Amino acid sequence: MDRLLAVAAVLAAALCFATTGTSRALADVGADAVSIGAARVLIGGGLLALVAWAGWARVRRAGGVAAGETGAPADRVPLAPRVPAPAVVLVGAAGVLAYQPTFFSGAAANGVAVGTVVALGSAPIATGLLVSVLRRRLPDARWILATGIAIVGVAIVSGVFGAGTLAARPAGILASLAAGASYALYAVAAKELLERGWSASGAMGGIFGVAAALSLPVLLLTDASWLATPAGATLALWLGVVTVTVAYLLFGWGLRRLSPTTVSTLTLAEPLGATLLGLVVLGEQLSPVSAVGVGVIALGLVLVALPAGRGGERVAAAS
Repeated sequence: MDRLLAVAAVLAAALCFATTGTSRALADVGADAVSIGAARVLIGGGLLALVAWAGWARVRRAGGVAAGETGAPADRVPLAPRVPAPAVVLVGAAGVLAYQPTFFSGAAANGVAVGTVVALGSAPIATGLLVSVLRRRLPDARWILATGIAIVGVAIVSGVFGAGTLAARPAGILASLAAGASYALYAVAAKELLERGWSASGAMGGIFGVAAALSLPVLLLTDASWLATPAGATLALWLGVVTVTVAYLLFGWGLRRLSPTTVSTLTLAEPLGATLLGLVVLGEQLSPVSAVGVGVIALGLVLVALPAGRGGERVAAAS
């Protein structure tokens, strides 16, 4: 039951992520993607930092020990125990800050379809490789199969097979791959903090709080006049509160109970959610090919969400 709740939390986080495109379309503000991304991280990361601080203060008042000041629980093994916690937080914050510009650069260079598939598809692969290096153990065969199926589904839904991938610009592909690697960095960094005994809100608040502070100068360097409009302010609050604060509290709660490789595959539900929101909210049409892609993604998610069995579950949660 605990695993199913964790899977549900990560899928709910992916649904929050999926509202990004729909909310931008509804707001219809003429804002630069970098400016929107910086405002999103500033608001959402700042709120996550406040949540983490409130939790820390509550534990202190109760006479307990704040998250991060104890060792890892007996059944948890940190991924990189020799790396100081502040360095782990900085690595995670760097991943958060790097994700949005690299993602949008890849999409601008090769189109949304190719950029989305390469970035989202490479994220679980990058996460699996990073965890494999740190754990010195390859992911299990079922995760590889489920992730492969889900990535194919993402490609079908995004229309990449008809997008002329052979003409893709190498610089754009590299940018999209960098986005996938950026995701892997902050997902694995958050997992490392959780394995050291940090709370989910503490880990997310630490990483995104630092990212929020670093995003402020980025926002100031852009044209942020869109924030002064009702539509712009509403968009910024939605993106910050829902797609960052709420989403990453759910993400962190699930990540505490699941492996980072499993979580990275489950977040491939984001394009599935975005497609369904486009149908329901924006009145978009779903082609037969895209409908097949939705089904393929769902199949991959079901495979990765199923319990691994008594012997494999404990190993999977630590990998």
